[in-house]
Amino acid sequence: MRWLASFALIAMAGEATAQSADVRFIACPIFRDVDAGRKSGCWLADDGASGVRYDVGSGPVKPDWNHEVLVEGRATDKPNACGGVVLDPVRVSVLPGECTRHALPAEGFKGRPFVLPERNVKPANVARSAPQPPFKETSFYILFDWNRDFLAYQLDDYLFDQAITYINGVKPKKIVVTGYAATTPAKVSGRSIAETADIAKARAEKVTEALKRMGADPKTITTNWKTAAAPADAPGADGLAEASRRRVEIRVIP
Repeated sequence: MRWLASFALIAMAGEATAQSADVRFIACPIFRDVDAGRKSGCWLADDGASGVRYDVGSGPVKPDWNHEVLVEGRATDKPNACGGVVLDPVRVSVLPGECTRHALPAEGFKGRPFVLPERNVKPANVARSAPQPPFKETSFYILFDWNRDFLAYQLDDYLFDQAITYINGVKPKKIVVTGYAATTPAKVSGRSIAETADIAKARAEKVTEALKRMGADPKTITTNWKTAAAPADAPGADGLAEASRRRVEIRVIP
């Protein structure tokens, strides 16, 4: 009956993890084919340190099963529809390390039906609500995957839309764009990781260019960048401290 005791311990560990603080680990992603290859499936990842399997599919960026992923999220007690403890919120960053593709059959798991994310930007022809005075200094944040300057679909486009709507409505006298990078080394899954210093500049310049293209007055924009970023209260990070380090702040000064 020793195997029963071991199984119980694993189950208890998974339950405890579901109620614990943020998790952060590196793993090769696993695809569970809950739809018999027709449309979609589930994305999972195993934390080697704890032995817990997590459901990482609810993030704005999905894994690439050819590469390792950096998983950052908060465990929940949401229904186990895919065969893992559900992380929500969760961020998945694709890393350079290569992986062997790993797929599992449904094994009785049903997966989750697709639901349009809340952060779904409106089409360009839909009128935005104009900001109302009195106008005040306001900061907007754009978040990034680890060591990337790509603006994530159904996250950054939504956050950027809010910023440019405010800017074009207010016509501010000054806009300060500051890019940040998490360059301080951190130990994750037994290895030291750190973003490159130049990614802070790349992020800031990409957001600056986007602002100009969407109507912001170039003469009002100042572009800066900083390394060794500390966490910030950035709404798009959903309370995930590590994810909040990888950001651009758009400070709008009326």
